[in-house]
Amino acid sequence: MRASPISATIDFEADGEQHGFLKLPHSHDASAWGAVMIPITVIRNGDGPTALLTGGNHGDEYEGPIVLSKLASTLKASDVTGRVIVVPFMNYPAFRAGSRTSPIDRGNLNRSFPGKPDGSVTEKIADYFQRYLLPLADYVLDLHAGGRTLDFVPFAAVHVLADAKQQARCEAAMRAFGAPYSMRMLELDSVGLFDTAVEEAGKVFVSTELGGGGTATVASVAVAERGVRGFLADAGVLSLHDGEHTAQRTTTLLDMPDGTCYTTSEHDGLLEMCKDLGESVEAGEVIARVHDMTRTGAKAVEYRARRGGLLAARHFPGLVRIGDTVAVVADVVERGIRV
Repeated sequence: MRASPISATIDFEADGEQHGFLKLPHSHDASAWGAVMIPITVIRNGDGPTALLTGGNHGDEYEGPIVLSKLASTLKASDVTGRVIVVPFMNYPAFRAGSRTSPIDRGNLNRSFPGKPDGSVTEKIADYFQRYLLPLADYVLDLHAGGRTLDFVPFAAVHVLADAKQQARCEAAMRAFGAPYSMRMLELDSVGLFDTAVEEAGKVFVSTELGGGGTATVASVAVAERGVRGFLADAGVLSLHDGEHTAQRTTTLLDMPDGTCYTTSEHDGLLEMCKDLGESVEAGEVIARVHDMTRTGAKAVEYRARRGGLLAARHFPGLVRIGDTVAVVADVVERGIRV
């Protein structure tokens, strides 16, 4: 396979704090010899584990970009053992546009792995992470939220893996993140995910969903800030005695065991949620109604939970389309777990 066209302006092996770019040549109408410049920070202090921290995999999710930008500007080499690689705006074109996908090629980075060095801009970014950054990392944290179309209770997440030892390490890192909720997550389709690429490479991987609606809140940013430091402490990169940032707290363990967790709209219309995020739900209970937008006098369509549990996610906009995820109900496995 050909080499990546992306070049790094920093040295991954040098000690100290470095701030630079992943430079991807991109010729377009406004810049014949232009480039996509993806900001990156590397903080290294001798030998030790490497943690790769990413945000902005989708461009309309902001907790990751905020928290990782702050971390990149404040974390010092003397604070760490090993190396921290920080990429706050992973899909930089999407982030600049405030959109889930790239405005250049409509690429969804989190469905583009393993990527191609001679593919689209998004595929080239995926390829660089797959072949150049993942081999450097022992631990990977990818910060997500719901973007403009979904909203979640704040949780850190892992997937169920075939390797029991890897699964246990991922779950330990998830709990160390210390979000209010911790989720064993079932994906609708895992093909092309960054998650899948990291897990198949045998790394310790944690993802998150920390709210949504296309913005960040004081609370969601606070969860992310504490969580990043807890994750780094679990990785052995940051001191466990990092003050309040890694203070012990509790989490509620959730599980998504199968597809009955998902409720999908079969209609276009006006969405009325009947349960709020975090509320308990009984199997068969009405969790949403979709009202006809084309005429009055029509009866709303009721959507009922296919299982009991906790409402972990919901469609965010007031209008819904056929095929949209309306709600996700997760099993409550255990409450009050010390982390």
